[in-house]
Amino acid sequence: GPGTDLSFSIAGINGVKCDGRRNIPDGEVYTAPVRDSVNGVITYNTPALYQSVTFENIRFEFKDGKIVQATANNSSRINRILDTDEGARYIGEFSFGLNPFITSPIKDTLFDEKITGSIHFTPGNCYEECSNGNQSAIHWDLVLIQTPAYGGGEIYLDDILVRKDGRFILPELEGLNPENLI
Repeated sequence: GPGTDLSFSIAGINGVKCDGRRNIPDGEVYTAPVRDSVNGVITYNTPALYQSVTFENIRFEFKDGKIVQATANNSSRINRILDTDEGARYIGEFSFGLNPFITSPIKDTLFDEKITGSIHFTPGNCYEECSNGNQSAIHWDLVLIQTPAYGGGEIYLDDILVRKDGRFILPELEGLNPENLI
């Protein structure tokens, strides 16, 4: 999406599908980046609630996996959260939101992280099923919607365009587009 240019590796880390057995609602596929592989910038376009405070316009800059700069509508507070422990400034989860019935944010993480055409890129603790070794008291799912209404975006895996403007474009992944999940 606008203001985002990230690169990272997921080599050797499992992917996990969430299809109704983990959360209600469900609808995501997640993994984790190799802990020190994240470089670049991400700008989230979805409001995020944390400890009863709404954060907007969150922007992280990464170097060798670590969030080295964090800004938002409340930059001092977001940096205090990211300073909770060493792992809070590293990413513990990367996920595609796939729920065809959730199309816009409502400031409820369990819904927003499933928005069709979105990703979430989560500072903090990783999940055991796809561990990158990152440990933290924090696990904060932050959402970037990539549909045209939210500015679009592209995702490349191994230099191959796999998703554009929130839609999977490879024939073998088209089954993950909203009209095929209903």
